[in-house]
This record gives sequence, structure tokens and C-alpha cells, in this order.
Amino acid sequence: MSWGTELWDQFDNLEKHTQWGIDILEKYIKFVKERTEIELNYAKQLRNLSKKYQPKKNSKEEEEYKYTACKAFLSTLNEMNDYAGQHEVISENMTSQITVDLMRYVQELKQERKSNFHDGRKAQQHIETCWKQLESSKRRFERDCKEADRAQQYFEKMDADINVTKADVEKARQQAQIRHQMAEDSKADYSSTLQRFNQEQWEYYHTHIPNIFQKIQEMEERRIVRIGESMKTYAEVDRQVIPIIGKCLDGIVKAAESINQKNDSQLVVEAYKSGFEPPGDIEFEDYTQPMKRTVSDNSLSSAKEGKPELKFGGKSRGKLWPFIKKNKPPPPPPASASPSAVPNGPQSPKQQKEPLSHRFNEFMTSKPKIHCFRSLKRGLSLKLGATPEDFSNLPPEQRRKKLQQKVDDLNKEIQKETDQRDAITKMKDVYLKNPQMGDPASLDHKLTEVTQNIEKLRLETQKFEAWLAEVEGRLPARSEQARRQSGMYDGQTHQAVTNCAQDRESSPDGSYTEEQSQERELKVLATDFDDEFDDEEPLPAIGTCKALYTFEGQNEGTISVIEGEMLSVIEEDKGDGWTRIRRSEDEEGYVPTSYVEVYLDKNAKGAKTYI
Repeated sequence: MSWGTELWDQFDNLEKHTQWGIDILEKYIKFVKERTEIELNYAKQLRNLSKKYQPKKNSKEEEEYKYTACKAFLSTLNEMNDYAGQHEVISENMTSQITVDLMRYVQELKQERKSNFHDGRKAQQHIETCWKQLESSKRRFERDCKEADRAQQYFEKMDADINVTKADVEKARQQAQIRHQMAEDSKADYSSTLQRFNQEQWEYYHTHIPNIFQKIQEMEERRIVRIGESMKTYAEVDRQVIPIIGKCLDGIVKAAESINQKNDSQLVVEAYKSGFEPPGDIEFEDYTQPMKRTVSDNSLSSAKEGKPELKFGGKSRGKLWPFIKKNKPPPPPPASASPSAVPNGPQSPKQQKEPLSHRFNEFMTSKPKIHCFRSLKRGLSLKLGATPEDFSNLPPEQRRKKLQQKVDDLNKEIQKETDQRDAITKMKDVYLKNPQMGDPASLDHKLTEVTQNIEKLRLETQKFEAWLAEVEGRLPARSEQARRQSGMYDGQTHQAVTNCAQDRESSPDGSYTEEQSQERELKVLATDFDDEFDDEEPLPAIGTCKALYTFEGQNEGTISVIEGEMLSVIEEDKGDGWTRIRRSEDEEGYVPTSYVEVYLDKNAKGAKTYI
């Protein structure tokens, strides 16, 4: 099958067909270009999507990625980033292996097609010229034959006429001979031209046109093969990245399988565990028995003068000074637990009473009254807007975690400084062995500075390790010097608390005014603080107490209690309406004396006798 023999007369149709083939190839190139643009845009959008959901550095989101589900999501984002990279590879390979090659091939194809059809047109023009020559020779032969025939007829006519002279006859005969000779010459020329044309025409239809059409056919077949190869390359480019894309998807599946719900639950416990014990059972309170409130009017003065205090039977109520307003009696306990809520019970005083929540809100908005040196220091830190260095504002478990993290960070800094010191030491040894490389004395300042930094970091580590040991309940006994320092600050704290009590006594109604509070606060803040005071050993328990009502300890130095809870008393009411209690080794604070029922141990050191 050859276009030269089968399509010898379809020159124009072949020209149109080959142009259509080039148009198809250019259309495929345009398709691949648009596909590469889609792949690039898709990869860009995937990368932007992955970047959008990446956790921000030094933010709360970064802390959330400690959970396995969040880690899996982060792995998914990273795998999607790699997935986007493979689409970029697809775009690059299609551009380099298909688009660029096909565009170059199209230019070559157009040039080859132009050359082949130029040869074809040249052959057509040559055969057309031969045809015109043949037609011209044929017409000349026909004309000469007619002229010769007319000359012969004229001669015969003149020869038959007796009136014509012999000379005229001879002239007519010669003219007829000349015409016959011209006809013979035209005949010979026509014959040779016809033979030559037939030869050229045979070569045109059996040699030139078949060769040209064969070249055009081969060109078209190469175009078809090339577009088929490009389509295979198109598929192979996608196939080459399938294993890597599969690995990306496998990574996502592996990340999903690594999610551990138990581990996440444990991390929630570690993040929010306070270390407090749950409240105990609430005891039944019998409101059929009347509650007697017999509080001595001069209880504060008697406590100040060291006189024995009265020991009340049942539930004792002291003055709750933070909730007292001027010219107002102490507020009753919460309505749910108040004996006055019982029908037919003893009536409360007739003065108008405000709800406990109002008094408590007023207490929360007022300046806190600090009753120990530890509370004073922490209150000062909160006023300055800074977190305590020992994280004492946190629950025990969270404090332990923060301290442990701080110790680990300090150890890393120590290791870093140690490595730097070792490097400087080695460099100094090299300088000592080879003085031409440098002056060893130039490293002494840097070595001293690094050594001092290491020592500072070690002291800092020891401090935090001591706080950590205190939280974990394994703090060793302190030295005698620390006890003396603690005793000195205890005396200062006791004096500050006593001054506060005296101010309350000096007030006409026993209330504690804001001006007095500020004045005493400024005096106490002027005291020289010592960081070792926070390391004082726990005070011994002097008794126990039972919470009569629930108290929300939201101020610095206070502690929350639940009604019916049993706790240890470590410091009794010194006349200010507050009792210091302890729930566990690391949890202690002040509660209103009227909210607890105190049972002091008579054998305990510092315990007072109630009568």
C-alpha cells in the first residue's frame, strides 16, 4: 500500500490531510501544556493547604500536637506536602519529555512537509510545461498541414488553367512543395514533442509523484508514531510517581494507625491533673438541735493579751472579717447549710443581712489581706504580673511537671556549656602545643566566662531540684542556718499579722479598713525578702478540723474546702478570723474560722486551751 500508486491523483487532498495531522499534534501539545498547568496549580494549592493547617511556632496549637491524633494529622499534612511535590514532578517531566520535544518536532515536520509539497508542485509545473509544448507543436503541425493542402490545391488549379503562364504554374508548384516541406517538419517536431511528453508524463506518474507521495506518507506515519509515543510517555510520567504517591498514602495510613486513644487520655491526665484528693462523704447534720452562737465581744482583745479563749461546744463561729461591712453583723453561712433555714429554728438577728455571695464578691474585689510571709511574697508576685519562680501558683501535679521540665532544660544548658568548655580547652591545648596557631591566653577570658555560666546553671538546677524534691515529698532536712533564717522571718510574719489584728481591734466595729490595710501592706513590703524562706519545713499539725460549709478559696493564700471535709490544723486563729489548715503535704492555706469546727490537740506544741 503506497500513496504514490493509490493516491497519484490526490495531491490537494494529501496536502489538506497532512496539515490536519499537524493541527492534531499541536492540539495535543496544547492539551499537555494545560495539564502541566493544572498539576502546578494543584500542587501549589496542596502546599498552601498543608501550610495553612501547620501549627504555628511558639503558640498554643504547638502544645496540642503532643497528642497522637494531632501528631497523625501533622504527619498527614507533611505527607500531603510530599504528595504535592510529586504533582510538581509530573508537571516538570511532561514539560521536558513531551511538550518541548513535540514542539521541536512540529517545527521539523512543518519544514519537511513544505519541502515535499514544493517538490510535488515543481513536478506538476514541469509536466504542465511539457503539455503546453505538445499542444503548441500539435497546433503548428495542424496549421502547416492545412497550408500545404491549400498550396497543393492552388497548384493543381493553376496547372489545369490554359490561360495561366508557365511561370505562374511553376511558382505555384514551388509554393506547394514548400508548404509540404513545412508540414513534414511540423510533423516531425510534433512527433518528437509527443514522445518527449509521454516520457515525462510516465516519469511524473510512475517516478516523481510516487517518490514525493511516499515521502509524505512516511512523514505522516512518523507523526502518528510520535504522537503515540508521547501518549505512552504521558502515561509513564504518571506511572513513575505512583509508587511515591503510594508511599505518601501509606504514611497517612501508618500515621492513622499510630493513634492511641489510651495514650491521649493519659496525656490529658498529665496536662490537667491537680494532685488534689476528691472530697469525702457529706455527713448528715441534724437541724432539730438549736445552734448556739455565743461569741465573746472581746475575743480579739483576749486573744491578743494571751488570755485563755473560750471553748465552745458544737459549732463555733468567729468573726469572718473579709465579709464584714460597716455596722453589719457577721453574715450567716450558706442558706443550704444554715440552721436558720430550718423551720421553727432559732431566729437570726433582726438586722438586715446581705447574701453571702454579695459579701464574697466584695471580698474578691478588695485587696487581699496577707497573713504569712509566703502569702505576702506570692501576693507581691501576682501584683507585679509575674509567675512565681517555683510555680507555687499551680496545683501540685502541674507544679511538679513544670519544675521537672525546668530541671531538664537547665541540664541541657549545662551540657551545652560543658561541651563549649571542652572545645575551648582542646583549642587551648592546641595553641599551647603550636603557638603559631594562636595565643592560649586569649582563651582564658572565654573559658572563665563559660565556667561561671556552668556554675550559675548548676546552682539554678539545685534550687529547682530542691523545689521538685519538696513537691515529691523527699526534701531532705534543712540546715540549722536555714532554720534560723526561717525563724527570723516567722517572727516578722507574726508581727505583721499581729499588727493587722490590732488594727481591726482599733476599729469601732471590728472591721478592717482599706487605709489600714494599705498602710500595713506597705510596711510589710518594705521587709527584706529571702528566697530561702520558701524552703521552710512544713509546720506540725496542732489539731484537726471539720468543714462546716463549702468555701471557694480563690485568693492567694486561701484554700478551698468542701462541707464535711476533715483537714489538719497547722495554725489556729490569731484573732483575724482565719485558720491555717493543710489538706496534704503540698496543699495548705487559710479558711474563715467560722467555716470550720476546730479540734485542737492539747499535747501539740503551741496549742491553746479553750474553756
